[in-house]
Amino acid sequence: MDEIIEVKKLQKRYLMGDEVIDALKSIDLKVQKNEYLALMGPSGSGKSTLMNLIGCLDSPTSGEYILHGIDVSKMSDSELADVRNKEIGFVFQTFNLLPRMTALENVALPLVYAGVSKVDREERARKVLLEVGLADRMTHKPNELSGGQRQRVAIARALINNPAIILADEPTGNLDSKTSQEIMNIFKEIHKRGNTIIVVTHEPDIAAFADRIVRLKDGYIESDQITKPS
Repeated sequence: MDEIIEVKKLQKRYLMGDEVIDALKSIDLKVQKNEYLALMGPSGSGKSTLMNLIGCLDSPTSGEYILHGIDVSKMSDSELADVRNKEIGFVFQTFNLLPRMTALENVALPLVYAGVSKVDREERARKVLLEVGLADRMTHKPNELSGGQRQRVAIARALINNPAIILADEPTGNLDSKTSQEIMNIFKEIHKRGNTIIVVTHEPDIAAFADRIVRLKDGYIESDQITKPS
């Protein structure tokens, strides 16, 4: 199979005052293209730290991170930003939408940084908003949308650059169970189209959507289980 992500002996150490926190202690992990992976573990297990490293939001203290055959563990901040914009789409628990912008403007925002023209930005933003079922909410601002609709806007924004990988950090954490199911069904459709999806969650019913569950504990991988053989 085609590997999209490989981490070798990945470590992340933080200094908190005089205390040294080893958030990740020698993680080895391979993720195949078009895999659907759930990262689970208790608070403090290292799952969010691992997500941040995979998402190029942070750099490891030591170890290697190979993304699409390129070692990104030694890249500069500007190089990492470039990789983030081109390869990875993020979906967060808190949606992270700009309150004064419409759904359309929020979704189109990453294309501003990519230097895409206004006409093309709006056309592409409309297309992805249609894909997530928000055809009638494009001109609404976040405070005029329900939690589920806001998360759909966030998913559309994550898709706008056609990223190979979607990283979702507790994407249903602020949603009721019915809306959570609807959001996870959207991820299922995105996965069917060929994206690699990594979801951080502590909820077993959300992890059940994935084909593979990796559990972390105290900075180590405790278990790595294929739940739905491809």
